[in-house]
Amino acid sequence: MAHQTPLGSSASHVSCLDLWREKNDQLVRQAKVAQDSSLPMRRQQLAQDALEGLRGLLCSLRGLPATVSVLPLELTVLCNFITLRANLAQGFTEDLAQDIQQGLERVLETQGQLEARLEHGLWGLWDSTLRVSCLLPELLPALHHLAGLQAALWLTTNRLGDLTLLLQTLTVSQSRASEDMLLLLKTWRPPAEESGAPLTLQDARGLRDVLLTAFAYRQGLQELITGSLPKALSSLHEAASGLCPRSLLVQGSPQRALLYLVAALKEGSTWGPPLLEASRLYQQLGNIAAEIESLELLVEALSITCIPEARQLLIEVELLLPQPDPASPLHCGTQSQAKYLLASRCLQTGRAADAAEHYLDLLALLLDGSEPKFSPPPCPPGPCVPELFLEAAAALIQAGRAQDALTVCEELLSRTSFLLPKRPRLWEDARRRTKESPHCSHWVSATHLLQGQAWVQLGAQKEAISEYSRCLELLFRATPKDKEQGPASSCEQGCTSDMALQQLQTAALISRGLEWVALGQDTKALQDFLLSVQMCPGNQDASYHLLQTLRRLDRRDEATALWQRLEAQTELPQENTAWSLPLYLETCLGWIRPPDRETLCEEFQTSGDL
Repeated sequence: MAHQTPLGSSASHVSCLDLWREKNDQLVRQAKVAQDSSLPMRRQQLAQDALEGLRGLLCSLRGLPATVSVLPLELTVLCNFITLRANLAQGFTEDLAQDIQQGLERVLETQGQLEARLEHGLWGLWDSTLRVSCLLPELLPALHHLAGLQAALWLTTNRLGDLTLLLQTLTVSQSRASEDMLLLLKTWRPPAEESGAPLTLQDARGLRDVLLTAFAYRQGLQELITGSLPKALSSLHEAASGLCPRSLLVQGSPQRALLYLVAALKEGSTWGPPLLEASRLYQQLGNIAAEIESLELLVEALSITCIPEARQLLIEVELLLPQPDPASPLHCGTQSQAKYLLASRCLQTGRAADAAEHYLDLLALLLDGSEPKFSPPPCPPGPCVPELFLEAAAALIQAGRAQDALTVCEELLSRTSFLLPKRPRLWEDARRRTKESPHCSHWVSATHLLQGQAWVQLGAQKEAISEYSRCLELLFRATPKDKEQGPASSCEQGCTSDMALQQLQTAALISRGLEWVALGQDTKALQDFLLSVQMCPGNQDASYHLLQTLRRLDRRDEATALWQRLEAQTELPQENTAWSLPLYLETCLGWIRPPDRETLCEEFQTSGDL
């Protein structure tokens, strides 16, 4: 009769442990095969099968008494299970915390310390386990691995106090008193796994590096938001030098980290440096060249098409970070949003040629379907698509490319003019039925204003006057009644505010008046300048054009009275309303500013007479 080994005997345990260890190794290899698979469905199925295999294996091991001989394999299987489960779920769930708790309780069972269970929360359980771990050197590699997973869980749930205590205990001989998380993570030295140990999906040291990078990145962004610039520089340089993916670094940057990050990111990477915040700081400092360079590099980084790589079946940096918040000041958005920031800043800072090219690139990006729906940058509020065309046309005119500006204007008219009512009596009905028609009329009016300026640049004064007249006709006929429109979007508020409408009308009247002056028709010019002053009494440019025209017509008394009013206005505090105007309108107003205004003022002040 053959001898049978009882199931509970030591020999049976050894035999089962060998089989279960081989099973663990086989499942880890299966998960790695899944990781390398180029077929998404097969990859998902292999990984899911491996997860279920690890779950069953863990259940079998927990069916044995908790002994020092069983626990190294059991804890390793537990770590593999948590790693794969968190990866497939793309996050840590509450049941994983319970799995960690059960693993710690099994360790304490070997020492007969069941009373330590959760008396002081999960951290209390860890504290008790790590205190007895010095008596269980065989368990140290697996315990440090499990501690790394606990650290990842606490980092994602923002339990930084417990995480600090855990790391202090893990590094007790090196930095017990330190509360610097980065220092604690750097000091932590997980024991190396012995040769022949059960296979793992991710070892403790690799997990430690991921934790270090993720925490450095999170801390750096938080320090940026709170304004701790030197600390942010140090933290984000740490992240850039570590395992942080370049796609994540592009989402935020230390405001003074240009040199450090460029060096770090150019090491074998095609991603440009993350410079949105750098550009904002340079703008505050008035360093326009550095600001523009920062935005150019940001656009380059966002324009690179990355072939998505198969996600590693590990705990990765992205898994430990919060989802990007579009409302965050550190969120740099899409390629088109970054391109718009670059184009608009070039236009605002007098780099017209560069602005024109960037706007054309942006329009091409939108029109070819690469980004079919443009969302304005949230901070500061950006323009809607029609205003992009208007800004592009303004930039082209500023750059001396009048013919290209006309082409852009014609494209905008082809997309908006059909929305305008064909007969005057339909305007009021259209305003009541839809909010698009009145806003459309302002965009069309502004388009005609820009076309007029383009024709001026081309020397076609008759065509310019015709465009200005068309602009004014639409404005006087279609000015909406704001109260009837209800609440408007930020873009609509920008293009239909009372101030913007007044300035648009004033710009058209002054522009037409200047063409009458060029044609020697001062009487007609006088009418336009008078009307512009009536439309916008606070616009000093209109008043100075009127003053010059009265002077040419030798209407001395009216000119003197106007000059006295202008002097009185200059003594009053001036309200700054420029920031509420659309950028294309600010640009147009710059074109009609009297070039010899200071000279004229000096003449009046010295002579006191005309």
